[in-house]
Amino acid sequence: MNPYLPPPMRNSLALLGFALLVPGVGAQDFTVDPPQVRLVGATARYTLLVDGKADGQIVDWTRQAKFRAEHPDVVQVNEQGQLLPKKNGATQVIVEVQGRIQKVRVTVADVDRPREYHFENDVTPILNRFGCNSSGCHAQQDGQNGFKLSVFGFDMVADYNALTRENRGRRIFPAAPELSLLLAKPAGDRAHGGGVKIRKDSAEYETLRGWIAAGAPFGDPKTPGVKSLRVEPGERIMASKTQQQLRIIAVYEDGVQKDVTHHARFQSNSETLGAVSPDGLVSVGAMAGDLAVMAHYMGSVATFRALIPRSEKIAQYPKIPVHNFIDEHVQARLKKLNLVPSGLADDAEYLRRVYLDVIGTLPTATEARRFLDDKNPAKRSALVDELLERPEFADFWTMEWADTLRVERTVLGHKRAYAMYRWIRDSFAQNKPFDQFARELLTAEGQLGDTGPANFYKVVTKPGETASSLSQVFLGIRIACAECHHHPFDRWSQSDYYGMQAFFTQLSIRPTGRGDVLLAQGDPVTKHPRTGDTVHPHPLGTEMPESAPTGDRRTVLADWMTSPKNPWFAKNIANRVWAHMFGRGVIDPIDDMRETNPPSNPELLDALARHVAEQKFDLKQLIRTIAASYTYQQASRPGATNLEDSLNFSRSLFRALPAEVLLDMVSQTTGIEEKFVGAAPGTRAIQLWDSKVPHYFLKLFGRPQRLTACICERVHEPTVSQVLHLLNSPEIQNKLSNDLGAVARMTRQFKDDGKLAEELYLTFFSRLPSAAESAAAVKHLAQGPRRQAAEDLAWSLLNSLEFRFNH
Repeated sequence: MNPYLPPPMRNSLALLGFALLVPGVGAQDFTVDPPQVRLVGATARYTLLVDGKADGQIVDWTRQAKFRAEHPDVVQVNEQGQLLPKKNGATQVIVEVQGRIQKVRVTVADVDRPREYHFENDVTPILNRFGCNSSGCHAQQDGQNGFKLSVFGFDMVADYNALTRENRGRRIFPAAPELSLLLAKPAGDRAHGGGVKIRKDSAEYETLRGWIAAGAPFGDPKTPGVKSLRVEPGERIMASKTQQQLRIIAVYEDGVQKDVTHHARFQSNSETLGAVSPDGLVSVGAMAGDLAVMAHYMGSVATFRALIPRSEKIAQYPKIPVHNFIDEHVQARLKKLNLVPSGLADDAEYLRRVYLDVIGTLPTATEARRFLDDKNPAKRSALVDELLERPEFADFWTMEWADTLRVERTVLGHKRAYAMYRWIRDSFAQNKPFDQFARELLTAEGQLGDTGPANFYKVVTKPGETASSLSQVFLGIRIACAECHHHPFDRWSQSDYYGMQAFFTQLSIRPTGRGDVLLAQGDPVTKHPRTGDTVHPHPLGTEMPESAPTGDRRTVLADWMTSPKNPWFAKNIANRVWAHMFGRGVIDPIDDMRETNPPSNPELLDALARHVAEQKFDLKQLIRTIAASYTYQQASRPGATNLEDSLNFSRSLFRALPAEVLLDMVSQTTGIEEKFVGAAPGTRAIQLWDSKVPHYFLKLFGRPQRLTACICERVHEPTVSQVLHLLNSPEIQNKLSNDLGAVARMTRQFKDDGKLAEELYLTFFSRLPSAAESAAAVKHLAQGPRRQAAEDLAWSLLNSLEFRFNH
């Protein structure tokens, strides 16, 4: 056990199984980064990082090291390796790890220089660090106890006024700073709903006290602010149940760099992979994968990446088939993680999976038998080609994109909603290139009844909401947060948000004698809500031009967005199709693409995006490529190494089925079609263009309401109510026992109980029963009455996990 950690931390980490002893440290050297430090000013800090080697990998020994200063009156160093200046001079800090020693030269200057306080650079970081201006505290809509701050300090002037002027300035008391509410409450001297946040002996307390004593100045507005953020180290390979201390460096507009680890905010992208403490200590668990930890400071973000291999190494990695470039990238990542992918799915498993993924429809017993009996070695690729040309392909993928683009009958009315739905379906039926599909929507104009994509602007009417929705749909980027403040987890500012909004301020819907018409006209001016400056239309991540483009501004946006050189467009559609075929994206959630939510396999996503662009945004070709890969054709049964892996595509995952698909499966397997209000007889659930058609089953199993563009609207999590409905629903029982249904027909057609069991398994599972399953089924059918026994068997198959999930 590391003797230099506080006893409570040592005990809790030991219980979690974290490696606190350094493997083989006595026989190896270690390094301290940096080897020398210069601290300028009384508030300067710097965190030393201690690196060693274990099993050939760089490991973090910062928390295993013991630190002491030769002259503690010059610099103080705490147990975490953080240096704090005390007086001008020079000294050495001695770093010891299990008897070995390294020395770091430390120079301290300008400690006695009078401090010039600046609200943005000195006070706001403290409010950020302790969550005072978070949405759960004083930045909630109405503030807290009459005191309101802006979210994450995006409005410095308003925050300054709230602290110094509201309520007659009672929150600060320069004559006796310690009595100020700003200090007394978070320090615990006065009742505080948030509890004690700041210790009286801390540097943060002293900074706030000194700022108040100095008259609470706002500071020189020309003082350089933070330009960018850097996390050190940027990436590491980390063994399971190990730790890594991070150091966060803020780079200011004048080039000055400061260690701001103590005031940065941290967030892990996956708590199952690893967690991060408030002071930047990353602790990874036992699961293999790619962890990303976001550091956020004053509107800037940086990301630490950790590749976590499985702890048991593979002495001789087996040779896995490679069908195309997808497998090369997936298998390269799996090798690094010490994971071996599952074997190939058998024909029955592949058949069922590809039917459900490509056309949202089960194969019939006849189709299943034909495929299983086919001896053609290329039958899998031939099947995909066949499915892509079936009408169900357009039905199924239109359903998904009608959700995404919000085909909303209650807003549009029947005629216009159907016109929008029909445009989407025709696009998929014609295999319209996706860049053309996006361009037609982005630049749509004309009569809503005749121009399907124009109806999107009737559903999403506000320019800001339009910009946000289309960024989310076509780029996978969420910018809605930036309407009010800098995005808390990304680079987007209010200027970025309003630059996108300005592309859509020309739009209006005018009533005419022939119906509503969408027009783009005029030259409206967009103003920044805080500064009042004019914001000209400009795409995300680009410089704002000196003037707005002439004509319909959306054509400029469409040119930029659909370009093969766009950094997000091809990645977004590749990631969406990938998620559709695998149940999770390379970036997940699929509509939250940002630096702090990185892809689980960056090389794979880059290759997929290049492939999409090279194939001229042909989505059918992308589906063919994915379906042909070994990665897609893997079995769902895990092997010895990938049982716990759900992130790296080492096997096929069990996935909940969309409500419409599952309902169609129930109807198809029972042979009794579902009737929908207002729909023609024979209409299947995946063909419903109106998401408001009332239906209990669809609602229960998570059909979205099409109120937002977020993928999260469709609920995939199974519930007890769903299980109980399948078990006990009178409607499903009536389908199973219907005289005109499939079970009654099969009972009459197949007199041999073995053949009947075979047909039932092909109908529900798209496979033949095993010998044990066949024997059990025949035994049950023989107990009779035969039709009742067949209905019981069909009921049990319908309620199985194998039926309810795609896998």
